[in-house]
Amino acid sequence: MLVLPIVWMVLAAFKTNVDIYDAAKTVIFTPTMENFGKVFAQGNFGQYIFNSALIAVAATGLSMVLGVPAAFAMSRFVMNKSALVVLMARVIPGVSLLVPWYYLFSQMRLVGTYWVLILSHMFVALPLIVYIMMGFFDGLPVELEESGQVDGLTPIGSFWHLMLPLSTPGMATAGILAFIFSWNNFMFALVLSSSSTKTLPVAIYDFIGYAAIDWGALMAASTVVTVPIMVIALFTQKYIVSGLTAGATKG
Repeated sequence: MLVLPIVWMVLAAFKTNVDIYDAAKTVIFTPTMENFGKVFAQGNFGQYIFNSALIAVAATGLSMVLGVPAAFAMSRFVMNKSALVVLMARVIPGVSLLVPWYYLFSQMRLVGTYWVLILSHMFVALPLIVYIMMGFFDGLPVELEESGQVDGLTPIGSFWHLMLPLSTPGMATAGILAFIFSWNNFMFALVLSSSSTKTLPVAIYDFIGYAAIDWGALMAASTVVTVPIMVIALFTQKYIVSGLTAGATKG
């Protein structure tokens, strides 16, 4: 049942609007590529794909650079208050921050730029990465770090050469989930983006008019947004599962 809407979306992307409304042609119909041609020719989706990819990669990368060392420090030094702040950042609804963000970023003349979208996406990606990695580092034995220091490594060296390579599954999990969030995010981009920095989820609305909806093009655009994430999730599911379960036990 969960895949039926996705199957219907993909099938509708290859139908004309007349066929979409015809129940007799739900499965058996003459496919057409007109909708995808309309999306890429009229919708400027090449630019929107680039925008989404750039923002997602930058937000995920910066969040990983900041979040992984922070998670290790909070795990090793039992920084419970800092962990509570991270948890609160995950609980706060993003919509409640849009008005203050818009005001502050507009004063800084950043509204409509890539940076405002990257920073806003990091607000959710960074706590997510810290939350996942804290559980992962809690499951790694402290003795491994201590043995590295006995062999001459500094605390930073032990983290870089020992703990970081062992935490690869956790980083893969956190990075994949952060990337998926950024790619699918609609709310932040709707308010803070401009016509030149618009992302794919917002661009889908271009096919919804006041008087009518171009369902064929809308489903084709939705397929373009959804399929890459489905492929990524399919090929990385083992890393996601192993990373999420890695911190379940200690020792």
